[in-house]
Amino acid sequence: MTRISLTVDGSKVADDVEPRMLLVQYLRERLGKTGTVIGCDTSNCGACTVHLDGTSVKSCNVLAVQADGSEVTTIEGLADTHDGDGLHPVQEAFRECHGLQCGFCTPGMVMQTAALLQENPKPSEDEIREGLEGNLCRCTGYHNIVKAVQHASGQAAGQTEGASA
Repeated sequence: MTRISLTVDGSKVADDVEPRMLLVQYLRERLGKTGTVIGCDTSNCGACTVHLDGTSVKSCNVLAVQADGSEVTTIEGLADTHDGDGLHPVQEAFRECHGLQCGFCTPGMVMQTAALLQENPKPSEDEIREGLEGNLCRCTGYHNIVKAVQHASGQAAGQTEGASA
């Protein structure tokens, strides 16, 4: 066992973990952060995306011991990083623009979008698609996800208006 200490969604935690335990397992099984979804276990789908020290990472590709001393933000803590009162603007945009269907990929998409907009506040449609390419969705066809990212960035989605939601 290895002792780790980290901050998750603003709360300090310390725990003994197996050195091979994945961050996604630690978040879900030890801390109850079930919004961080296990999708593929191979880092292909992005459903497990969290922010590690402000950087978007696939938590199925990070060992819990690698997060020692770090700050982790999950989908459950995202609103708190904004203002703690209601949904984060990205979460609200996904809701407003119907950027989800079954919801399985949504936490990872939202976390990746928040990181993308932090890095590039006004991305073009191509930049949005490139920025989200490591996150897969089987339901939406991505149209409304792109629309949601544009909405969250404050950009009019003129090229997507008139499409069915």
